[in-house]
Amino acid sequence: MQVTLPYCIAYAMHGAVAMKTASIPSLRVAPELREAAEDLLREGETLSGFLEESLRAHIQRRRTQQEFITRGLASRDEAKQSGTYFSADQVLREMKSKLAKKKAKSQ
Repeated sequence: MQVTLPYCIAYAMHGAVAMKTASIPSLRVAPELREAAEDLLREGETLSGFLEESLRAHIQRRRTQQEFITRGLASRDEAKQSGTYFSADQVLREMKSKLAKKKAKSQ
């Protein structure tokens, strides 16, 4: 007998045998928020899977923000040390030039 698992992002991300090793504390929310989340569930998706997917996405967004800030601070420190600074106009011109080259290549 074959068991078909419901569609859940947790299964898609970790395979059909997703081993959970920890739990997240229970979350108390307004009934309207729970209803809004349930209304957005896809066919076969569970509220737990939706919450796990949301948590993973938010963690990734926070990591990306932290990495961006870390690179910015390192760049600031390097500019202070070297005394080499670039104006916003110089940077924007260079970025526009790179973007134009990429667009030209893709056409």
